[in-house]
Amino acid sequence: MSQAPRVRILLSETYNPWFNLATEDWIFRELDPSTQTLFLWRNDNTVVIGRNQNPWSECNLTRMEEDKVFLARRTSGGGAVFHDLGNTCFTFLSAKEGYNKTANVTILLDALSRLGVTAQASGRNDLVIPLEDGPRKISGSAYRETKDRAFHHGTFLIHANLSRLANYLTPHPKKLESKGSASVRSRVMNIRDLQPDVSHESLVKAMIGAFCDFHGGTAEPELLEPSFLESQPSLKRTFDHYASWDWRFGNAPRFSHQMVEYLSWGFFEVHLDAENGHVTRAQVFSDALYPDLVQDLQTALTGKPHSRDGMQQAVAEVRARHPSQERELGELETWLMGQVEV
Repeated sequence: MSQAPRVRILLSETYNPWFNLATEDWIFRELDPSTQTLFLWRNDNTVVIGRNQNPWSECNLTRMEEDKVFLARRTSGGGAVFHDLGNTCFTFLSAKEGYNKTANVTILLDALSRLGVTAQASGRNDLVIPLEDGPRKISGSAYRETKDRAFHHGTFLIHANLSRLANYLTPHPKKLESKGSASVRSRVMNIRDLQPDVSHESLVKAMIGAFCDFHGGTAEPELLEPSFLESQPSLKRTFDHYASWDWRFGNAPRFSHQMVEYLSWGFFEVHLDAENGHVTRAQVFSDALYPDLVQDLQTALTGKPHSRDGMQQAVAEVRARHPSQERELGELETWLMGQVEV
């Protein structure tokens, strides 16, 4: 039996975050951990939230939709980040036995050194460049381990548009109280602010060189395209999971949403409690002259997704019971759908 190669290098040829995060998960679950694996990739215009974060409180979902920004959720913890093509992401897979977290940090610092960038580790997760006015973060990481494998992933800021970070990670101003944890904003900088010649391509080359030198092996990079999904059924299933509404929005902590408006036919105050992206409790207060309709709306909202489709489904149920109030329900539907962001 031939021995497994000592190192393996995978390069993504797509900027789709659901593909790249699904590939990470596939690497973690299915590849041989005895082979040192490096996966390098980029996402285009994406907000990536942590496993336990609430997209409704963390993200400006309306602006994301307007600007065609992806929302993705990773399986590891941590805060929300914005990825564009100025970010280069890396993933390491190693065997748990004999694994040392400092090994990958050594590789990352060596790769930066090859590009003329002097950086240092800060705490457990970050790489920073020391400056006179204090350190600036250029890389953040997260870790995950099982009984036989160790997983480490993170990102480098090369020439990311840092102003867009605040655009999409600032909650939309509405009465939304979340019981999830908010992201911590860090002082960050781009590597190009220090070394203008650094690019994604040069960093990839430096990373591959540092990785192979550290582990004493060589490997030809394998290029992964979307068509790769068709040859890997389990990866295709994982991709579908990462792209699904249930994973990106439904896997959210409990939160409350209050909506108030004067419609042409009455005042409405709607309180929604939601968990895992679905309404668990609804209260509707109104001075409208259709008390049965108001009560039916309260009942119909419960159990629906906290989304535009969910609001539309609820009003459709009410419409079936009150067909003579089509004008009023049309106005109500427009208002409710405008109050939720997805």
